[in-house]
Amino acid sequence: MLPGFSLRITNRLLELDRVADAVEAFGEAHGLSAKLRYQIRLVLDELLTNTILYGYADGGEHGIGVGMAQDGGRLRFVLEDTARPFDPLTAGVPDVNAPAEERPIGGLGIHLVRTIMDRVAYERVGGVNRLLLEKDI
Repeated sequence: MLPGFSLRITNRLLELDRVADAVEAFGEAHGLSAKLRYQIRLVLDELLTNTILYGYADGGEHGIGVGMAQDGGRLRFVLEDTARPFDPLTAGVPDVNAPAEERPIGGLGIHLVRTIMDRVAYERVGGVNRLLLEKDI
C-alpha cells in the first residue's frame, strides 16, 4: 500500500460508501477541489464495482485494499485484490461517437478511468492484482 491513507474493504457493494467517505476525508485533508474529489470517487467506484461484481467466482468474502497518497503535485492511488487476474488496460478504446445501440456492452468504465487519470498501470504479483493510478494536480 501507499504511505498516506489506506483502507481495507470487503467485496460487497455496500463498502463503496466507505470508500467514498474516505475519499472525501482525504480530499478535504489535502485541500482537493470538490470536482477532483468527485472524479476520484467516480474512478474508484467504477474500478471497485467491477472487481466486486466480476472478480470473484466463489461468492465468498474477500478483502480489497485501497491506498491514497499525495506526493507533491501528484495524487497516487493503489487498488489491490486477489480476484481473478484481470488487466483492465487491455480493454479496447470504445467508439464513443457510435450510436448507443451499435456499441458493445462494457468498456466505458475503463475509458472513463483513462480519461480522468494521468497514468494507470497494472501488475499481477504473487496472486495479487495491483492497479496504480496517478493524477497530476
